[in-house]
Amino acid sequence: MTHQDTTQQHQADWAEAAVAEHAEENDAGHLAHAPVGAAPAGREQLVLERIDRARRARPRVREKLITLAHGAGGKATQSLIEAIFLDAFRNPLLEPLEDAATVTAGDVQLAFTTDSYVVSPLFFPGGNIGDLAVNGTVNDLAVSGARPAHLSAGFILEEGFPVEDLRKIVASMAAAAAAAGVSIVTGDTKVVQRGKGDGCYINTAGVGVITGGLKLGVATARPGDVVIVSGPVGDHGITIMLERGELDLEAELVSDTASVHELVQGLLDAVGPDVRAMRDATRGGVATILNEVATAAGVAVVVEEEAVPVRPEVRGACELLGIDPLYVACEGRIVVIVDPGAADAAVAALQAHPLGAGATVVGRVAEDPPGLVLLKTGFGGTRIIDLLVGDPLPRIC
Repeated sequence: MTHQDTTQQHQADWAEAAVAEHAEENDAGHLAHAPVGAAPAGREQLVLERIDRARRARPRVREKLITLAHGAGGKATQSLIEAIFLDAFRNPLLEPLEDAATVTAGDVQLAFTTDSYVVSPLFFPGGNIGDLAVNGTVNDLAVSGARPAHLSAGFILEEGFPVEDLRKIVASMAAAAAAAGVSIVTGDTKVVQRGKGDGCYINTAGVGVITGGLKLGVATARPGDVVIVSGPVGDHGITIMLERGELDLEAELVSDTASVHELVQGLLDAVGPDVRAMRDATRGGVATILNEVATAAGVAVVVEEEAVPVRPEVRGACELLGIDPLYVACEGRIVVIVDPGAADAAVAALQAHPLGAGATVVGRVAEDPPGLVLLKTGFGGTRIIDLLVGDPLPRIC
């Protein structure tokens, strides 16, 4: 770990800093005034208050240079987006920071999104950068409640990149687009000098049509709501790591990259008015999405560790890496926040589709402590699931 990485981790990890600050004050006798029987609760409340203050502080990018962590989907990414991009481009359509913006064209309501793909390696078990780029943008539209319609495709190619590899990537994009029922209708290509790129980067943007006046958003979650995931988490991220040969582990594992538009449509057909929000669990994994829910809605999210579906191969790799599977990216899984009265019907609707066969309830939305995600462990304890610090799995999408 470099000095810069160490500095970034120290600055970003506000939750642990709040705990440390509280411990120092406690040692200095700052809590001496608290009643003996109430001391533990008082300490916990002070820590929670400091965490809340830290989260409400104006986002700042303290680093002088961009690091890989700024693209990991965690705390550094959030700070970069809010302090640089949102601050410069702020407008009502951008401020919700959903997977797609909701815009209107005449009487038609549209979802509009864009994403860039830099996965390494370009080809991996279960897919390649091409179908990943199509599926990822289609999924951002689908979880926004839209029927995906059209995509753009932009390519940044490095001098010397094999034309045959490009043909394979483009063919997989065409197949994925056909499977999702979308058309790639415009695009762009640029070539950079040898050594100035990494083979092939792709950007895709997409538009889709929102019907029925559906309004989804993480800010609409409310206490009592149920949290559902559509299947085992972490498959894509660990598949990429294994393909790079960075782990001394052999496993029959493939990426879960897939278009979820049909899965989402089946869910909306069954319980549409009762769905509060949907997200596809890409960078930062399920943990990042739940933190976004907790922060945007001012609620707590409580997850049952033993309820989270994780394949044994993924769990084993995560243990070697020392990371929680909740932080590992998926590319064909969604997280759904739904009214408790519709939870059973929602799970049944997801399970009726092959991509949702492993759908299950993993947690609930609670009132307190607002802004935090709590994990109830298999040992009966509870711990905070914070936003990701650093980038343990770089360039997985």
